[in-house]
Amino acid sequence: SSSSSSHTRMAKSRFEYVKQFERPDGLLPNVWLVVRVDGRGFHKFTDRHDFSKPNDVRGLQLMNHAAKACLEEFGDIVLAYGQSDEYSFVFRKEMNLFGRRASKITTAVVSCFTANYVLGWPQIMVSEQGKEMPLQCAPQFDGRIVEYPSLENIRDYLSWRQADCHINNLYNTTFWTLVHRDSKSEQEAEGVLKDTLSADKNEILFKFGINYNNEPAMFRKGSVLLRQEVKQQTGGADAGQTRVAVAVVVVHEDMIGDEFWQAHNDIFPSDGAQASDSRRKKKQQARQEEKEVKRQQHKQRERESKAAAAAAATSEPAD
Repeated sequence: SSSSSSHTRMAKSRFEYVKQFERPDGLLPNVWLVVRVDGRGFHKFTDRHDFSKPNDVRGLQLMNHAAKACLEEFGDIVLAYGQSDEYSFVFRKEMNLFGRRASKITTAVVSCFTANYVLGWPQIMVSEQGKEMPLQCAPQFDGRIVEYPSLENIRDYLSWRQADCHINNLYNTTFWTLVHRDSKSEQEAEGVLKDTLSADKNEILFKFGINYNNEPAMFRKGSVLLRQEVKQQTGGADAGQTRVAVAVVVVHEDMIGDEFWQAHNDIFPSDGAQASDSRRKKKQQARQEEKEVKRQQHKQRERESKAAAAAAATSEPAD
């Protein structure tokens, strides 16, 4: 046995040199971390499984189901936001999961999300007749992780993703309305929508009796997952009594304005006031800059008007 043990130690030391090829990928300390999970090849995947266009309620609920499982698995996630085939997970600054190694954190979140997407499929992807839609092929997701130094950056990031949700959903809603209700081909619908503004798309929808603002909030705004205190009914010997517990909830609210953050100021208690103050100052500065631009434009118009009047006066023939 001593010979076998010695051989094992020699073999370990002989091959262990390969570890030097691994590169350190530790993330900066004391910064917010965002892992974004994106569907890979989801256009083909949704076509193969006959998802409803432009939005499949079950498909979005399945994404929420998988994201909720990630919040329950990783306690350092303070908030998540999802729309279409993507989900972003915000980790608190102090998180030290896997020693803050980027590859470990990203792969753990992506694998947790993908596994729960598959596990939740049979219960959620059910037809109107109650029949399960078989999973025809494996869903795939990729992921990335980004460091953000301030809460203001986090709010701007989430605003960016929610603005993207609005822009894409308005386009897709109008596009599929033209295809389904106006018998346009997909190429013709693209041609109709080329170079159109939001107002143009809303006008097209209105012709078909659709008020975009009345579309479900989950479609227009995406889904926000956060932890909240909820009242629950107890069971067992204490059946019928109510207790307060922390649970992951899904809301469909606007995160671009201040109202959401004021209502949920417990998400980022230490940095929330500072970030709001910074955003207010930026808005004030933007308004001041806009006023200055208008003032300069007004002065320029006055100069041009006076110059034109002077030119007209000199060009008038003498009596």
